[in-house]
This record gives sequence, structure tokens and C-alpha cells, in this order.
Amino acid sequence: MRKTGILFAVLAFAMTSTIDLLAGALAGVTLPDTVKVEGRTLLLNGLGLRKKFVVKVYVAGLYLEQKSSDPSAILKADAPKRIVMHFVRNVSKEQIADAFAESFANNTPDARNTMKAEIDQFLGALESVNDGDEVVLTYLPATGTTLAINGKDKLRIAAPAFAPVLFSVWLGPKPPNADLKTGLLGPSS
Repeated sequence: MRKTGILFAVLAFAMTSTIDLLAGALAGVTLPDTVKVEGRTLLLNGLGLRKKFVVKVYVAGLYLEQKSSDPSAILKADAPKRIVMHFVRNVSKEQIADAFAESFANNTPDARNTMKAEIDQFLGALESVNDGDEVVLTYLPATGTTLAINGKDKLRIAAPAFAPVLFSVWLGPKPPNADLKTGLLGPSS
């Protein structure tokens, strides 16, 4: 009886450990469960895979201070948030810029008029990426939105109104693919 109890405890521990290890992995990409941003800890809310037709493009991870499955609340919250895009193929600057421009038009069509300067600045700062490269987009209330590519800061947009426009690319009504949005919003409770 005692051996059965010990065996059960060991199996439960092993299963829990395996689940934790898989929590930040998708399509061969592993992202950390937490990140530190200017002294704040952000939690991995979920992972999603961006596909174009059947081609895998990148794995995205959404980081928040408190996990949430409500895209509207995430977009409206004036709270730290981060998207990490880990590319699993080479993508040209033109392809990335076109994809963002299309997502802005699909999810926040009025922003093209109200935030034209910020959107143009953002699109202009994008670069070609290779398999394994990371694009990190971070919003902090006191700082604004930053763009970093492979650890190098490329841009900061101070306007707080730009963050919901940018994060709507993944969390808005028309994400690049539905599975990507579903994955970023984390497991259902």
C-alpha cells in the first residue's frame, strides 16, 4: 500500500513537472514562463502559432501582469503587456510590414487616420528577420510601446493610444489566424 502511495506521488510530480515544461513550448519554440520588465514580472498568458496558409511563420507569446482570457479587457487595460514573436522562418521587411498594415486595417481601421504618424513610424522601423530571430513588443504605461529586434531597441512610441492598436493585431476581432488568438488567451478555465 505504501509503495503504491509513493509511486502515485512520484507519477503525479513527474506529470506536473512535464506540464510545467510544456507550458511555454509550441512548434519547437520554448518561451520562459515569466519575464522581468523594468522591475515588473510578467506572466506568460499563452502561446499561439502564426500560420500563413499552411506555412508556420512565428510562435507568439503574450505576457501580462495577471493572466486573462478576455481580449477586450487586455486591450483596454493601461497595464504592462508584451508580445514575443519568435520566427520559425525567414520573413522580409516588406512581408512583415504588409502583414501589420493588413492587421491594423482589419482590427482598428480608424487608427490609420488617428494614429497615422505612429503607425508609419512603427512600420518603418521593422526589419527582415530570419528563422530563430525574435521581435519583442512591450507596452509600459509610463514609457509607451517599444519595439526590439533580437535584443536591440529599435523604436519607442510614447502615445498610450498606440498600444491597443498594436495589440489588437493579435487580440482584435480579426487576428491573422483564429488559433493564434486562442493560444495567446491561454487555456480555458
